[in-house]
Amino acid sequence: MSFLTDLICTKTGDSYDKTELLNLSDPGAPLFARYDLDAVRENLPKEALADREPTMWRYEEVLPVEDPRFKVSLGEGYTPLMQASSLGQHIGTPNLLIKDEGANPTGSFKARGLSAAISRALELGTKAIAIPSAGNAGGATAAYAARAGLRAHVFMPRDVPRANYFEAKVLGAQVELVDGLISDCGRVVAERKEAEGWFDVSTLKEPYRVEGKKTMGYELAEQLDWELPDVIIYPTGGGTGLIGMWKAFAEMGKLGWISEKRPRMVSVQASGCAPIVRAWEAGEEAATPWEGARTVASGLRVPGAVGDFLMLRAIRDSGGCALSVTDEELLQGVTEMAAYTGIFAAPEGGATLACLKKMVERGLVDADDQVVLFNTGTGLKYLEAFESGAQSG
Repeated sequence: MSFLTDLICTKTGDSYDKTELLNLSDPGAPLFARYDLDAVRENLPKEALADREPTMWRYEEVLPVEDPRFKVSLGEGYTPLMQASSLGQHIGTPNLLIKDEGANPTGSFKARGLSAAISRALELGTKAIAIPSAGNAGGATAAYAARAGLRAHVFMPRDVPRANYFEAKVLGAQVELVDGLISDCGRVVAERKEAEGWFDVSTLKEPYRVEGKKTMGYELAEQLDWELPDVIIYPTGGGTGLIGMWKAFAEMGKLGWISEKRPRMVSVQASGCAPIVRAWEAGEEAATPWEGARTVASGLRVPGAVGDFLMLRAIRDSGGCALSVTDEELLQGVTEMAAYTGIFAAPEGGATLACLKKMVERGLVDADDQVVLFNTGTGLKYLEAFESGAQSG
């Protein structure tokens, strides 16, 4: 059962009714789900998790679905945490691990967030959902909407990877291609959702995708016997995964499941679209939108994120940093990761390895640090990017 109590505004701390189908708070900030963690601690010892299903729903007490009949699942979560010591030794960080989110249903970490968001939207009575997507979120939305029996409307940039487009189409979504970026797709959803009767499940513009994403943090702790790593390197477009894991660490701390140690959270972006890196370097609390965003890593081509201040807060509070890498570097990261580990990473996953190499060069990580790279999806969805990289090389 869920111990969900209410929703809170991430800027003001004001409480909102959990039974209402809400997007942003009144000041226009993301809403977070809040739980009765004292009750969770009393009812769920962490040792009890060992006997549960190997999906993200093993943490159902801190997930938002209150009636299990509305849980929409395809077996998402509990992805492999792979030892990558040979790759680590090659670059100077032998205690290296890779969390492979490409093993999720629909081939990416987006399955987690959309499972949680669509489950809760179904529970609260919605009939149709809409989403702007750079690629993987659209496919996941279509899959979970099909599973739930909901109508799905997906808006993608016209140059989205073809695998993402056909995935969403075949899974039954109404897909519209838009000239521009994901931000332009988001404007279309915002302009039409009220008249069309859609519930908008855009990144951090509803409270529950981040709840699915935070389970990456719970899993990481459980898979490492409740001892968090020294460094987490995460590819950030909208940044929900980084924000969600930071939320998970706070919750687990209150539950008494982990110590006070926290990883240094590192955001990696593409040099052709790096608003968070620019804001972090300038000491800003929020990021201005990036003009002329360009990168082959479609998931990183997000010029502006509603959760920018939450990302920057997590990076700074953890003592982490934000770095950018070129398309050439991140594609080389995919090739290098594949050669040493057998993981065919998405370009965004390759960016994490390129980032780690820069951190080693700059002395930002110690040789004995335990480092976790997050590969957020399978490279099989990005064949055009690899073909383009091979031709340019």
